[in-house]
Amino acid sequence: MKKSVIAAIAAAGVVGGAVVGHHVIASNDVPVVYFTRDISPNGLAKAYKALNWKPTGKVGVKISTGESSKSNYLRPELIKDLIADLDGTIVECNTAYDGNRSDSKSHWAAIKERGFMNIAPVDIMDEEGSMTLTVNGGNVLSENYVGTHFANYPSYLVVSHFKGHAMAGFGGALKNISIGFGSSMGKKWIHSGGTSKESIWGGEQNAFLESMADAAKSVVEYVGRDNMAYINVLNRISIDCDCDGNPAEPDIHDIGILASRDPVAIDQAGIDMVSVAEGNEKLMQRISDRNGLHTLEAAEKIGVGSRKYKLVNLDE
Repeated sequence: MKKSVIAAIAAAGVVGGAVVGHHVIASNDVPVVYFTRDISPNGLAKAYKALNWKPTGKVGVKISTGESSKSNYLRPELIKDLIADLDGTIVECNTAYDGNRSDSKSHWAAIKERGFMNIAPVDIMDEEGSMTLTVNGGNVLSENYVGTHFANYPSYLVVSHFKGHAMAGFGGALKNISIGFGSSMGKKWIHSGGTSKESIWGGEQNAFLESMADAAKSVVEYVGRDNMAYINVLNRISIDCDCDGNPAEPDIHDIGILASRDPVAIDQAGIDMVSVAEGNEKLMQRISDRNGLHTLEAAEKIGVGSRKYKLVNLDE
């Protein structure tokens, strides 16, 4: 991403902030989103350190393990050093559709095949079922269902691959803490807009998007805002999610890494960067077709985070 592109993002009306130097701190009511072009273990470490986050207790590192080896999930070699520095445990949940991760046995085989067991301990959080989280003041849901092991981690680092999604339009931090943390049953509950615990199909689109925001709120409030941090990696940005075993090839060049303490701000920054990137037409059309930005609107409305942010360029 060229410097002029970053300047264009700062000038966009949805940002509400400016690109500032590394050592400038935003005001308390505007979250900071840090950015580096360096998509490498060193770049990931730089983005993480900029957060000045101090986790307490056992740290769960939420990633996507990817539906197949063809999926654009974040590769172990990129994330292993950061996870090791945190003494973290990779956490995931089973999927709600037929595939390579729909039950724990097949999911463990996929995790081993992808090489994640070689870099850190791994926990399938819904292997022993679901626990209920309360949604306070949600758009649609009054409760959310995550894996029972979710309660075992006082702190979470959420490391997401920013990309498109067939149903949500796009996926980043909000998807990772809603659908991603959802147990298999919880995923069905969110996808259906709170109408079914048996099937992901049949829900109304906006209710699905609002349910993602609701589920995200329940997660943030249960864990505590100070105990969560977020990293989005903008590489291999396909119109398809990592849950797609045979995704479309990316049309957008790799952009960089974002880090923030606010899940809404970091996703808004990702959208802003993609919106000015070359080759973005298919992804932006998918986001439009699915009304994907409504997830950000719904999340901001109920206090999950802010769509306004200050972008700090770590490369300057």
